[in-house]
Amino acid sequence: MRTTPLGGTGVRVTELSFGAAGIGNLYRPVTAEAAFAAVDAAWDAGIRTFDTAPHYGLGLSERRLGTALCDRPRDAYTVSTKVGRLLEPNPQGGAGDDLAHGFAVSDTRRRVWDFSADGVLRSLEASLNRLGLDRVDIALLHDPDDHAAQALTEAYPALERLRDEGVVKAIGIGTSHCALSARFLRETDIDVVLLAGRYTLLEQEGLAEVLPEAAARGRSVIIGGVFNSGLLTDPRPGATYDYAPVPQPVLDRALRLKAIAARHGVPLRAAALHFPFGHRTVASVLSGARSAEEVHDTVDQLRHPVPAALWDELHAEELLAPDTPVPAATPSKEAP
Repeated sequence: MRTTPLGGTGVRVTELSFGAAGIGNLYRPVTAEAAFAAVDAAWDAGIRTFDTAPHYGLGLSERRLGTALCDRPRDAYTVSTKVGRLLEPNPQGGAGDDLAHGFAVSDTRRRVWDFSADGVLRSLEASLNRLGLDRVDIALLHDPDDHAAQALTEAYPALERLRDEGVVKAIGIGTSHCALSARFLRETDIDVVLLAGRYTLLEQEGLAEVLPEAAARGRSVIIGGVFNSGLLTDPRPGATYDYAPVPQPVLDRALRLKAIAARHGVPLRAAALHFPFGHRTVASVLSGARSAEEVHDTVDQLRHPVPAALWDELHAEELLAPDTPVPAATPSKEAP
């Protein structure tokens, strides 16, 4: 699988990254066996970039990912995790679950927002313990949207020092908020933005500011949420968009995208996975999986040919703005 360096860091990421929120019991339980099989399937497909966070399953994602990778050569893969939420014992926990935060795990622990320098160090140390690793390659500020001042003045300098010392190789921000991502690109020396749900086939808000800022500074972007919370996997009434029921105008737009893709013999999931690579700053697309079957499907969709005529029609139907870059056409399977 093709790899791309992040900015000037030397860290390489595969074009498809494995998002490990799912194996942290996102929305519903996943057995350990299914979680390990998902990571094995990703590895067998050539995926060598794995993204996790303490937030995912109150540490379950990190523990499972570390176990799944423990017998792999450490220099053969890239791991990213995140800072900003510390996990602490929950004095009132143990009898409930964490579904209010999206994870089907026991509520024996709780998240505490902390973007202080000390919080960064404590968070990374705890993540390394859960992962069973001596280092992570990429450290990201996780959803600092309501903590921007502290993230800029305390957490970011701490990450910068860790990068200077070689403790981590690349640093950045992971969020769905474009304005904050662009601010970090302008005001700091981050290497990468993980932008979730804001540069997709359905919506391209990131094209207004984030991607141009990254391009101007030689930084890289990883795109998450390419299916917009699942809507672009199966657009239908009641589908999820931005983690809530989809509004009708958004559903109508997704159904138009699906119909046009179908006319060109392309599953909507394939078009959604291919789309972000049209922009030169995009180094990887991050896609979550909770089973080997989901990994196989995602890899198959990424390999599905997408003709130039599909992008042309999306431009003509004004589902993509005229200046929206699109990937080069991929040859059909019948082509020599």
